[in-house]
Amino acid sequence: MRIGLLGAGRIGRIHGGNVAAHARARLVAVADASAEAAGSLAAATGARVDTVEAILAAADIDAVIVSTPTDTHADLIERAVSAGKAVFCEKPVDLDAARIRACLAVVERAKGKLMIGFNRRFDPSFAAVERRIADGEIGKVELVTILSRDPAPPPASYVARSGGLFRDMMIHDLDMARFLLGEEPVEVHAVGSCLVDPAIGEAGDVDTAAVLLKTATGRIAQISNSRRATYGYDQRIEVHGEKGLLAAGNRHATTVIFADARGYATDPALPFFLERYAEAYRAELDAFVAGVLDGRPLAPTGEDGLKAQILADAATESARTGKPVRLAA
Repeated sequence: MRIGLLGAGRIGRIHGGNVAAHARARLVAVADASAEAAGSLAAATGARVDTVEAILAAADIDAVIVSTPTDTHADLIERAVSAGKAVFCEKPVDLDAARIRACLAVVERAKGKLMIGFNRRFDPSFAAVERRIADGEIGKVELVTILSRDPAPPPASYVARSGGLFRDMMIHDLDMARFLLGEEPVEVHAVGSCLVDPAIGEAGDVDTAAVLLKTATGRIAQISNSRRATYGYDQRIEVHGEKGLLAAGNRHATTVIFADARGYATDPALPFFLERYAEAYRAELDAFVAGVLDGRPLAPTGEDGLKAQILADAATESARTGKPVRLAA
């Protein structure tokens, strides 16, 4: 599959490198607002540098990966599917649910192929938990616990345009909660505080938050987020069911354990998402390429992106008002 990459920043470089190394795909062209970023990635992958317009019009490109700033995603998805390209787009489609709905309507009219980049679904351990739930190993799910903590807060300049912690950071966990619960949440209760960096609070956001989700049958998910983890990138899930428990823990630089009279010690958790989810990024590209070339359904879908955004909006509103938010069943 011949792919054009829109956006050569941090995540774009990951996707570009993975495409270049993929047995069934080829990176044809790269576009970025920074000529230096585009040129560097193109040189490293054997691609050409081109404009967004040229990539969308190119006859030698079958699909595009959208890894540009969030406020460009919906427009680029619409333009790409209208040009007959399959699209892989980093989350979110947009920060506004109404804009996402309008975008998905364009995709549907164009009979376009769209996959949204919720990469954590493709983490080998998290995916194995979901498969074993589906196989009935723990029976009916009762309680899902998700912990996600960044090693350090982002700069306040990023926070100001991110849409807030619930829409920027927790949206991954909200999607994971849907993935593991097996039912749609109908109630959202969120709380948030600024405990890590006062500048984040001054920018109108929180850096520490917790959310409770409840489904119509009573299944519960609890999510904990923090912009600070002194011990590395903290990513854990636990699913409790009627027959038992499934859990997946942090990834460490090595599996070496040191023990002496003081106790046991391990290496810290991996430092951040690029290292922690390297396998997941490769696996989601595999799923996109196979879905397009082999005619398989693409997932996560645009609808998954919309539902995660609706939950993020509800969490933002709940944290603001201090009241639970009810959603349509």
